[in-house]
Amino acid sequence: MTETPTPTPAPSPTAAPAPVPVDRLHVAMPPVHETVDEERTYRKQRLAGALRLFARFGYEEGVSGHVTARDPQYADCFWVNPFGAPFAELTASDLVLVNGDGQVVRGAALVNQAAFAVHAEAHRARPDVVAVAHSHSTYGRALAALGELIEPITQEACAFYQDHALYDAYTGVAVDREEARRIAVALGPYKGIVLRNHGHLTVGTSVDAAAWWFIAMERCARVQLTARAVGKPVPIGHKDAVATREQLGADLAAWINYQPLWRRISRAEPELLS
Repeated sequence: MTETPTPTPAPSPTAAPAPVPVDRLHVAMPPVHETVDEERTYRKQRLAGALRLFARFGYEEGVSGHVTARDPQYADCFWVNPFGAPFAELTASDLVLVNGDGQVVRGAALVNQAAFAVHAEAHRARPDVVAVAHSHSTYGRALAALGELIEPITQEACAFYQDHALYDAYTGVAVDREEARRIAVALGPYKGIVLRNHGHLTVGTSVDAAAWWFIAMERCARVQLTARAVGKPVPIGHKDAVATREQLGADLAAWINYQPLWRRISRAEPELLS
């Protein structure tokens, strides 16, 4: 005798959908490159994108400002934006390769020696650092004019808690190598530094991380100055600030946070990749 199969009950129209298995979910992570050439192209493209974002955000001030990226093959050479070139127009092929003494080794453009001196010493002091970002943003300069650090008054600000420094001196445009070395010493193991009366500088183990920390530090400075203008900010306690920094303050977190910005600029201005 043939048994009659039991019908499968229809799902309830109000039942919640089944969760997607974790192994089918995708989370963007930093890529691993098979060749040096692939990694070099990647870093140059990300550098061009960061500079274009800085232009969009108004961080450009005349010919001031640099973002540098260490070459993956020649550890003492760095890709950098050419002197006087508008950030908003830069492409990966426009970038110049400069050695640690500021001499151009690939490309046919000058670089801002005053700005590059600080970057070179930061790279030299920190072999772990792939990229260094500095430009003359409004709120970073305002905070620097006060000679103050980022205070832990918001969740985002806690990423910098006890992880950035103050260079409490100003001796003019930093063209002197010894002055640049003192700034690198003050930076120490941190992700950023406030240069008194000048602005801020950030570093990262990727271009994306260094750029994100610069943008985040600028935003934190804006919130801090705004909050102080209207009242007395309430600081987050030490224990909670440290715990929050441990969650948000790693370069991987910075890389992940930066991806929406990269997606926006690379899709809107794909010519930057060339």
